[in-house]
Amino acid sequence: MFRVGIIGCGGISAVHAQVLSALDNTELAACADLLPERAERYGCAAYTDYLQMLDMEKLDAVHLCTPHYLHPVMAAEAARRGIAVLTEKPPAIDAAGWEQVKQAAQRVPVGVCFQNRYHPHIQTCKRFLREGTYGPLLGIRTFVTWHRTAEYYAAADWKGKWATEGGGALINQAIHTLDLLIGFLGLPDQAEAALCNRRLRGAIEVEDTAEIYLQKDGVPALLYASNAYSQDAPVMIELHLEQAVIRLEGDVMTVIQDGRKQESACITDPILGRSYWGAGHKACIADFYRSIENGTPYQNDPASCEATMRVLLKLYER
Repeated sequence: MFRVGIIGCGGISAVHAQVLSALDNTELAACADLLPERAERYGCAAYTDYLQMLDMEKLDAVHLCTPHYLHPVMAAEAARRGIAVLTEKPPAIDAAGWEQVKQAAQRVPVGVCFQNRYHPHIQTCKRFLREGTYGPLLGIRTFVTWHRTAEYYAAADWKGKWATEGGGALINQAIHTLDLLIGFLGLPDQAEAALCNRRLRGAIEVEDTAEIYLQKDGVPALLYASNAYSQDAPVMIELHLEQAVIRLEGDVMTVIQDGRKQESACITDPILGRSYWGAGHKACIADFYRSIENGTPYQNDPASCEATMRVLLKLYER
């Protein structure tokens, strides 16, 4: 049984706590948050100082559900104590922080919560590409159009700021889609971004809209991400292959071939938290502990995230 702690007891921590309580091989033993009432919300040992929690509790692993800029230093502190780390995205907001995370991974198992990699349709598309089912990849386009308000950013003093969030729509909301896009395309040889603020000027420092162009071996990949839409619409990913177009939207995959459309919906794990976060958290977290138990590489370890982080940080170069 793995004794696990959570650092940061805001919104996403509820998903982690729910999964940890459901797994047979994990026990949520302790939580830390600057606000004592939040640290106490899951009924386990509660701390307002995460370092005290790391020192006092005999933890096997810790989940980082804190503001972005804190992930690297907290990963380093846990690793120094021999405690494995599963961090929420992004694992870092700059190159120095990313290096800290990779160094921590040399001492203990470290994973990144890229839960959408576990979606059955994503895995099916990767198999199609690997096996050449519909011929070579010719292009990709993706859309992330969600809704964020000035009040959303004002509710947390670290959001909307370069120094603490590291960016806006791209690094926070669209990072999962960027990761999937790079998983399909591979490490691009060209990466460019146009970042702008369409709706939230004066409310945030960072972008609310990002237009990304990637290219590898002549294959273009487009990502449009914006928090300026009227609702949190399902993410759309489209793969243009030589013999078909495959479109993923929510839990529906549509294969368009010779003018015919074939749709298939998949049953995933129950949605935990907000629906647009995806349904892969249970599979993602369970796989992390399975990998530790078996002594095998984790699918979402820092090495597997290197291409995504290299591109992400390049796109934010100013």
